[in-house]
Amino acid sequence: MNIAIVHDWFSDSGGAEKVVSRMLRLYPHSDLFSVVDFLSDKQRKDIVGGRSVTTTFIQKLPKAKSYRKYLPLMPIAMESLDLSAYDLIISSSSSVAKGVITGPDQVHICYCHSPMRYAWDLQEQYLKESGISKGVKGFLARSMLSYMRTWDVRSSFGVDHFVANSQYIARRINKVYRRSATVIYPNVEVQDFEVLSEKHDYFFTCSRMVPYKKIDLIVDAFSSMPDKKLIVIGDGPDMAKIKARAGANVELMGYQSFSVLKEMMGKARAFVFAAEEDFGIVPVEAQACGTPVIAFGKGGCLETVLDGVTGIHFKQQTVSSLCEAVARFETMTFDPSVIRAHAEKFSSERFDQELIEFVREKTRVLK
Repeated sequence: MNIAIVHDWFSDSGGAEKVVSRMLRLYPHSDLFSVVDFLSDKQRKDIVGGRSVTTTFIQKLPKAKSYRKYLPLMPIAMESLDLSAYDLIISSSSSVAKGVITGPDQVHICYCHSPMRYAWDLQEQYLKESGISKGVKGFLARSMLSYMRTWDVRSSFGVDHFVANSQYIARRINKVYRRSATVIYPNVEVQDFEVLSEKHDYFFTCSRMVPYKKIDLIVDAFSSMPDKKLIVIGDGPDMAKIKARAGANVELMGYQSFSVLKEMMGKARAFVFAAEEDFGIVPVEAQACGTPVIAFGKGGCLETVLDGVTGIHFKQQTVSSLCEAVARFETMTFDPSVIRAHAEKFSSERFDQELIEFVREKTRVLK
């Protein structure tokens, strides 16, 4: 079969890009499409194996690296891609990739990381964090997002089969598109992590310093518990703000190499995670080290972290709720081998097998 893989945009290396990278290993002769492509040489080698990406006209617009400001043009951009030569289209979509136009003799499988979060249930959070929730800017932003919601639903009709990255996202797909979805959890490179049974006396988290990751919440909570040490790895726009509020028991290490991150994660008493994620790869990576996870009990973590077995959940994104969870955690014991065994259920090999079988079943009509 002639296969096209379509991704929203290539600008960084995150969980969605790891999924695309694995798809390219499974289907090495496929062609790759995206709204824009601004990968560095190293990222291009790591994510897409050095191959070229066919992009849309947005790539050539002024200041295209700030591509998100061109969101209203993205529906037209995606629909302008000519995929008529392909038998199978696999879109990796959390925004616009699923909106490519396909014909009745083509099969379109969408691996959906989420329907557009910022246009649907997280609209108000997005507008507030962007500082455009009120006034003329707020009115214009809401008008634009209303248009995007209409297009988002209409473009879902062109998808033959939805795959969701978690049960949580399958429910969101059903809510927004009124479509069922098969859950295939993302690939986690659990083989890159080793179990360290001997834990040191500190808690650990790592993330890009952006608002929705809630690193400020974690830092505030541990700053209120001066007898407990917290180590944080990561950098980003909120770094200065978080550094200013960190107590003496909180160590901010900034950006670190993977080898340092892995060592700190493996030796930690627990990994702390306060974001509401669609799936959340990093908590699974922590469990691959045999490290229990203290996680906000919403979203994908309800599926990846087993309360009382591989970690615990806290119910609210508040300092008091997290502090209560830490106190509960200290009364419990966890078996690193059990935690590791659970993490292996999300391995890349499992992802490969499930996706190949799904694609084979859905493309029998083409044979």
